[in-house]
Amino acid sequence: MPRKTKPLEEDTEEVVSNEDEKIDEVDNLTRLLAAVLNYLSDDEVEEIDIEYLFNHTEGLKDWWEQYRESNRKVIEEDIKNSLSELSLKELESIHERIKEKDK
Repeated sequence: MPRKTKPLEEDTEEVVSNEDEKIDEVDNLTRLLAAVLNYLSDDEVEEIDIEYLFNHTEGLKDWWEQYRESNRKVIEEDIKNSLSELSLKELESIHERIKEKDK
């Protein structure tokens, strides 16, 4: 029995839509990077204030939280992979910290 396929036009629309989303994402990241670099290169800024950047750069805090969450999986995997290399004392110490956190 032949499979039904989507018309070629629908595939083309999806590709264009994906490309548009990628372009929008690159444009947004470029805007965020430019805002951060402008702030960092300002000679009048004596102390870097990340909260100021988050509060005055639209979307930066949301992007940072999404990035941290996506990076969480990498951190978890690194921890899992290194557990076998830790001593019993180190494992017990980690276990105690986890138990304290759960209280």
